[in-house]
Amino acid sequence: MVADKDENMESLMWGAVYGGGIIVMLGMYGVIQERIMSEPYGTEFFKASVFLVLCNRLVAITYAFGMIKLKGEDMANKAPLWKYLAISFSNVAATWCQYEALKYVSFPVQMLGKSFKMMPVMIWSIIISGKKYGLKDWGIALGVTWGVTQFLLTGETKAKHADKGSSVYGLLLLLAFLACDGFTSTFQEKLFKEHKTSKYNQMLYVNSGSAVVSAGSLIASGLVLQALGFAAAHPDFTMHAGMLSAAAVSGQFFIYSLVKEYGALALAATMNLRQVISILTSYILYGHPISILQVIGLVLVFAALFYKTYDGYTNPKPKEPKSKPTGVQPEPEIVGKAVTKGVAPGVDEEEVEVLKPKDSNAA
Repeated sequence: MVADKDENMESLMWGAVYGGGIIVMLGMYGVIQERIMSEPYGTEFFKASVFLVLCNRLVAITYAFGMIKLKGEDMANKAPLWKYLAISFSNVAATWCQYEALKYVSFPVQMLGKSFKMMPVMIWSIIISGKKYGLKDWGIALGVTWGVTQFLLTGETKAKHADKGSSVYGLLLLLAFLACDGFTSTFQEKLFKEHKTSKYNQMLYVNSGSAVVSAGSLIASGLVLQALGFAAAHPDFTMHAGMLSAAAVSGQFFIYSLVKEYGALALAATMNLRQVISILTSYILYGHPISILQVIGLVLVFAALFYKTYDGYTNPKPKEPKSKPTGVQPEPEIVGKAVTKGVAPGVDEEEVEVLKPKDSNAA
């Protein structure tokens, strides 16, 4: 009896550590992201968003390579390279749109906009995978979509230093982000149902492809010297860029750990809380104006997201039987561990590259 209590207490402690790590690391990621893209360094603004994408991918590659070596895993790709590259193209496009949007809309708008992707993901899932959704799923998605729309239409949305009217361009970038990110997550779900691979193997190849794409984009746009010159002229930017990449990879570590030990629903609750805290932090640090109707929109969005998490706990869906690739031995189940691998509302491709297969109902 005492041993069980000690075990439960230890489990709660580690759950708090992993959950707290996600909130702190991704909270830092959001704050630093907003600082880099929406605030000037001296009198200059940083413009080469794809340079940040490249930095983040290089750090993630280093981390994944080190973990593969440490765990003695096979370095060979488990899926065709062109499939990884397809994911990488849409992933880089989504991340670039996410960063660029911060030049024109505030961070709370960008963060809330990610919740809007429930509808695109569901639509992509129907088109690509032939999935079906019940009335409850559509009702939750409608609640989130309504709340986000109300937030966008009833108050200030532009970034602090953006010109009047530029928020329209920022919202178009967010729509492009939603389309690309929805395709990325849905295609990954289809891909990783067909090919067995470890999270670090996925992380290595998806990030490697993204690094190639982002480096090519940086060279083609002629921004290499501009980005390096900006970094040389502003040491504080270099520090922020390094912290951004470190926070993103650290957030991935805590996300992987929480999902492995406690399941995707624990991650869903954590990510919902992280969104609330990140938005409130941004309002406090950067002084964004907010209207009463925007507050109501926020409440509607997070009420729908938390209900989705609660419904997942109280009415768990039966697991679909998984087909094993030919010649691959099934992994032994870990007794007492949560083995569900899904992604929660608010987890975007920049924060976690390879928590797949992904729950297509999630935002």
